[in-house]
Amino acid sequence: MKSLLSGNEAVARGAWEAGCNVAATYPGTPSTEILENLIKYPGIYTEWAVNEKVALEVVAGACFAGARVITAMKHVGLNVAADPMFTMAYSGVTAGFVIVTADDPGMWSSQNEQDNRHYGRHAKIPILEPSDSNEAKLFTKLGFEISEKFDTPVLLRLTTRICHSTCLVELGKRKTHKVKGYKKDIKKRLVLPAHARLRHIIVEKRLINLARFSETFPFNKIEWGKKTLGVITSGISYQYAKEAFPNASFLKLSFTYPIPEKLIKRFAHQVKKIIVVEEGDPILETEIKAMGIKVTGKAKIPVCGELTQKIVRESFVRKISTKIKAYKVPARPPVLCPGCPHRGVFYIINKLKLTATGDIGCYTLGALPPLNAIDTCVCMGASVTNAHGLEKALGKDFSKKLVAVIGDSTFFHSGITGLSNAVYNKGNLNLLILDNYTTAMTGHQPHPGTGKLARGEQGKRIPPEDVVKGCGVEFLKIVDPNDLKATEHAIKQALEFDGVAVLIFRRPCALLLKPNPAYFIDPDLCKGCRLCLRIGCPAISLQFPEDREKPLAVIDPTLCFGCGLCAQVCTCGAILAPEKAKKGKK
Repeated sequence: MKSLLSGNEAVARGAWEAGCNVAATYPGTPSTEILENLIKYPGIYTEWAVNEKVALEVVAGACFAGARVITAMKHVGLNVAADPMFTMAYSGVTAGFVIVTADDPGMWSSQNEQDNRHYGRHAKIPILEPSDSNEAKLFTKLGFEISEKFDTPVLLRLTTRICHSTCLVELGKRKTHKVKGYKKDIKKRLVLPAHARLRHIIVEKRLINLARFSETFPFNKIEWGKKTLGVITSGISYQYAKEAFPNASFLKLSFTYPIPEKLIKRFAHQVKKIIVVEEGDPILETEIKAMGIKVTGKAKIPVCGELTQKIVRESFVRKISTKIKAYKVPARPPVLCPGCPHRGVFYIINKLKLTATGDIGCYTLGALPPLNAIDTCVCMGASVTNAHGLEKALGKDFSKKLVAVIGDSTFFHSGITGLSNAVYNKGNLNLLILDNYTTAMTGHQPHPGTGKLARGEQGKRIPPEDVVKGCGVEFLKIVDPNDLKATEHAIKQALEFDGVAVLIFRRPCALLLKPNPAYFIDPDLCKGCRLCLRIGCPAISLQFPEDREKPLAVIDPTLCFGCGLCAQVCTCGAILAPEKAKKGKK
């Protein structure tokens, strides 16, 4: 039986078929749908962890008990989880342990495009790279087997295009894996220096055995074509290269660390010219060159951005001119949704001309015109610590014009440590927690502040204000961000406070609610001042009627959420609630 699955759906299916017992992840594009699909399968315990480090440590604990486990995260999430991952590489496994890293070439939803194949080499654990959804499912299953055979976690490296593209996948039945139970083994799991030194020797011996295994791994394979050109490639790059050079000979690598040196040399000796096609850094190219084999790769192919068939072909073949007319498509930058509860906070930050350290989430869009409210964005939780560092460098006076902005899910992920650090170190921090009751950017996954668990059942809700109080914060207020006067007053109060002040701006994400009736602009009262455009709502636009000297602001009723923020900004009373709209006006 076959089914059309995305790469993420296929990984979930592969984990289920392999008898996976426990899965824990933190949502992050492009990996989010892996757990969302695992939730649908019976027989697996699933949870949304508060961050990637916690997720990896949870499944590590389950692995200690002999459970087959999987954790999945986007590429920058592995930065957060790197600490326990490196240690688990030394500790080894009690049952299959698969770590999915989803890289994002092109940075479609990320702050960088790091190549996480480096992590496999750094931690000395094997890497599997599927080139389509069917291989994603198959390699997930093989990952558990390889993990158990070689006593190691396995890194399954996906990319955005693998995660989200679909193809037919062969479905199989679930293989039940019985949890073995915990047995004490401190030399394996208690990583004291004396134990770790012995484990390091085991890791190095394991690498030798993995290298031998790579030579015979059936999905490291040669596909013979014309021997004038040989292409060495892996992952999604294989698909692009096959389209670009259909007649070439290919060495498709799927077990990419350790690489199969003998297989590569055998292939190299039988082709006239070799190119290496890989997305991201020249990792395969560098290792092959170190073997003394002449290849061409990143000298031709871009390091930056996502590859395509066209880019691969034109990197090696002279570009062919075309008479096809290129049409300019108008830019459509991302924008906060109509009715977004964050909009009012950013409007006030802009109005007060504050410096705002930002964080990861949909509220990062507050940096864009016309709100122009966010100054920095580094990583999850960095808004809090960046603001603390700025204050310590520039002094207390600077903190009177400085706020840190973080979402509720990100606060639980990485904001709590920064907050406690600021309190402990006598910081002057003004922290704005934008609490919309969900992890909005990645598709409304729950977190401790919602109280909902992965499968929808009710857990224990942890209100952010309780955590804030527990960190020793003395100034705390909860504010409705749709009330602009209250929002401005609260922020001014926080700025005047000496010490750490926290404001929680609480209102559900607009996408979780039913829209209110649309607001209406009275053309007789509208002066065309453009003040309403400053809130950056996509429902509001300008028209230029011939019978008016000034432009006319209009509200698209199909987009308007009915939040009323624009009416609070309008100084001429032209924006009216639906019940006040004049009869006959359209």
